[in-house]
Amino acid sequence: MSKKSILITGCSSGIGYDAAHYLHNQGWRVFATCRQEADCARLREEGLESFVLDYEAAETISDAVQECLSRTGGTLDAVFNNGAYAVPGAVEDLPTDALRAIFEANLFGYHELTRQVIPVMRAQGHGRILNCSSVLGFVAMRWRGAYNATKFAMEGLTDTLRLEMLDTNIKVILIEPGPVTSDLRRKAIPHFEKWIDWKNSPRAKQYETGLLKRLYENRGPDPFELPASAVSKKLLHALEHYNPKPRYYVTTPTYIVGFLKRILPSRALDWVLLKG
Repeated sequence: MSKKSILITGCSSGIGYDAAHYLHNQGWRVFATCRQEADCARLREEGLESFVLDYEAAETISDAVQECLSRTGGTLDAVFNNGAYAVPGAVEDLPTDALRAIFEANLFGYHELTRQVIPVMRAQGHGRILNCSSVLGFVAMRWRGAYNATKFAMEGLTDTLRLEMLDTNIKVILIEPGPVTSDLRRKAIPHFEKWIDWKNSPRAKQYETGLLKRLYENRGPDPFELPASAVSKKLLHALEHYNPKPRYYVTTPTYIVGFLKRILPSRALDWVLLKG
């Protein structure tokens, strides 16, 4: 019996990197994609099948799907939309072009890849579409407006797709991590420097005393931070359980905030989030 196959995006580091190796070791045939060929070459040296997929370059999405299908004989059991980045900064300082750019990578690319694999899954009679959201997909935090917006939008789109696929054997699932060890902070710095003119912001002092320190200083792991392997374990359950949950929380903060969002009025929740 042939191995089950999965296409994973954003595998150069963090959640995607760990998931690719973990599922490979669990017997899955993993197609581990990255934005840069150099990262793909590194993964191939580590024993993975890897090629380029960049959400902001539509032709690479089509090429990656076709590469998967050519290697499997036309089937694909699952896709894990994972690749994403952040543009830290206050909403009032965020250029609209920056918002357009991050939506291209964090949402529109997910949508395009998903639309391309659905016909394959329909034809084979099954499939699983997993989208990596965040605790920031259902609660907002300061300085993260662009990232919050893409994840909130993804949750709405994913929930809608799940409802629409209930008459098929295609399962649609959200993975919602809290603080997980990754390069998200470091990789956000070039986007911050490109888009945010913080020195001329009315919030310049707040940047200096708050966001800049968090962004540029490596202060060690956040409280309750878990390794990326915590996501991989939930991912495996979502892939292999006959009736997966619609959403999987990862890390204690996600469970806590999810509970507080259900029971607290908005202003009380705002107070809690400001303290965090």
